[in-house]
Amino acid sequence: MHDTIRYVAIGDSFSEGIGDAGPAPFPGWTGRLASAMAGASAADVSYANLAVRGRLLAGVLDGQLEAALALDPAPTLITFCAGGNDLLRPRFDVPALAARLESAVVTVRERGIRMALLSPADPSARLPLGSLVNARGDAWADALGEIAQRHDLPFVDVSRDPHLRRAEFWSDDRLHMNATGHQRVADLALHAVMDGPAPVEPADAGTARARLGEELRYYREYVLPWVQRRITRTSSGDGRSATFPAWTPVR
Repeated sequence: MHDTIRYVAIGDSFSEGIGDAGPAPFPGWTGRLASAMAGASAADVSYANLAVRGRLLAGVLDGQLEAALALDPAPTLITFCAGGNDLLRPRFDVPALAARLESAVVTVRERGIRMALLSPADPSARLPLGSLVNARGDAWADALGEIAQRHDLPFVDVSRDPHLRRAEFWSDDRLHMNATGHQRVADLALHAVMDGPAPVEPADAGTARARLGEELRYYREYVLPWVQRRITRTSSGDGRSATFPAWTPVR
């Protein structure tokens, strides 16, 4: 790694850090990764996060990547994690999405910038139509892994981590990870990007059967608003901007 690390994250709500309330000032797996890199090396670390919830892959590559490459000074590391919102749409064209991403990877590498790919977290175990989400997630993870292998990029297959499908890693909305989940992803990413220590294998907390009242509340508070946004073609990220659009020193 460089003596100076300038790390910028691009992506959707997962990279934005939704579901993780701390630790301040850098929540989410990307912020936790930035802090871990500062603690694991003598490098000066700066952090930017351009990810915005609700973004499709096209929005990440067309908007956020352009902004990341325009940062001054230039980044030394970019993490990409997107596609999770695409696979929830009726039409999900893996070859087309992968081709767009691979073209972006070539552009980044031509600039001498290191790039790491992560597959989206897989929430399908506790979601309606979970089997469809899981199959699409596997197909996208395969495509990401192949791109990473062709271009010798670090790759973290979050979607098929043997632990992260368990309920204790997820927020109440079942779509976003909680602090525990974000920390595990940060540990996995640190291992891939900086050859850090292998993450400790978490103990299984067991499963608790959801009660009918809890399920009804879940559908009322989370599923119905999501369906309404799809009908009205709105996004949870409409009107939102990046949380850390400029370089911020990581102490």
